[in-house]
Amino acid sequence: MPGPIPERLIAHLDMDAFYASVELLRYPELRGVPLVVGGGQRHHPAESVDPATGQRVREFAKLRGYEGRGVATTASYEARKLGVHSAMALMKAAKLAPDAVLLPTDFDAYRLYSGRFKAAVRAIAPDIEDRGIDEIYIDLTGVSIDSEARDGDPWTRACAVGSAIKQAVRDATGLSCSIGIAANKLLAKIASDLDKPDALTVLTADDVPRRVWPLPTRKINGIGPKSAAKLEGLDIHTVGDLAAADPALLVANFGANYGAWLHEAAHGRDERPIVTYSEPKSLSRETTFERDLHAQADREALSRIFTELCREVSEDLKRKGYAGRTIGLKLRFANFKTLTRDQTLPEPTQDAQVIRRAAGECLKRVPLERRIRLLGVRVGSLSPADTMGPHVPAVQEPSPAEALRSLFD
Repeated sequence: MPGPIPERLIAHLDMDAFYASVELLRYPELRGVPLVVGGGQRHHPAESVDPATGQRVREFAKLRGYEGRGVATTASYEARKLGVHSAMALMKAAKLAPDAVLLPTDFDAYRLYSGRFKAAVRAIAPDIEDRGIDEIYIDLTGVSIDSEARDGDPWTRACAVGSAIKQAVRDATGLSCSIGIAANKLLAKIASDLDKPDALTVLTADDVPRRVWPLPTRKINGIGPKSAAKLEGLDIHTVGDLAAADPALLVANFGANYGAWLHEAAHGRDERPIVTYSEPKSLSRETTFERDLHAQADREALSRIFTELCREVSEDLKRKGYAGRTIGLKLRFANFKTLTRDQTLPEPTQDAQVIRRAAGECLKRVPLERRIRLLGVRVGSLSPADTMGPHVPAVQEPSPAEALRSLFD
């Protein structure tokens, strides 16, 4: 394997079109079809029985004619070839791929498969950094799949471990992933995206000029759209342009810390360690409505959604083993103005009814003259649930009529 032997070997694993791939396990007849995930419950497939054959058939919703403000959570590779990508407005996606199938999101299923693939990886390489539902960093330094490989070339050994991880993930989930292997996290993440899907890519320091420098600057994790636009204004378009830029110019335009980091990142240098564990600061759930909802005219729907968000946050807390004292509410109105309100409880909780009551108190402090486009609930000031004090009895759940009056009057 070419390239100098690094002190560390880091892998970045990224599941391939994760949400769409999970849906294809459920609906295998959609393989090869442009598929977009991000619809609402009304986009569930309609099932019926063919009277001639007696077989169950499904009718899928299409993007054609979509109306609403939903966004694509993910798109299959067939849909991506048509220009559809995650975070794209579904109405725009409908113009690009009107015949693409639209499915609702199912985060319970995605979390299930996320847990499965991470458990499969930990069985081979236990030191991982969890970066979300579909990606992780893995410390491969010193990891081997058999005793005979331990004395071999580190790059070759890492590739063997990477191949074993890919197979273990497939065996555990039925899904493919792409893995990038490099001397640091920055290059490993870039590598995992170079040859997608179902790829195993090694990126050494010697590969940086050939494989990394031709890429647009946005391919570096940490360069967002605003920074990329500012770099464009400085005639810096590619990572190679950034590597060749005068460090003093970068510092002058981006500040000492970020400017210095841009220079280092363009040369593929990164000293960040693998962080195997970190305490979350808060857990939250939110939803953007397909149409703006009014506190009076749509109060029944809002109350139902509000209760469900509180229940989902409660389940997240219980699953992760946390309780929290600060209950937060987030509202975004039709004019895109966003308001947040918090309430601190005397004791931490993970109880859905307590969360709902506290968030309801926050809601009473918000003027509700405008229609609402987003509603969210957050629990912060987290602590491990096993350190909670004496059990605080759950507040009695109000009747539906009381809930409507108290929450959205």
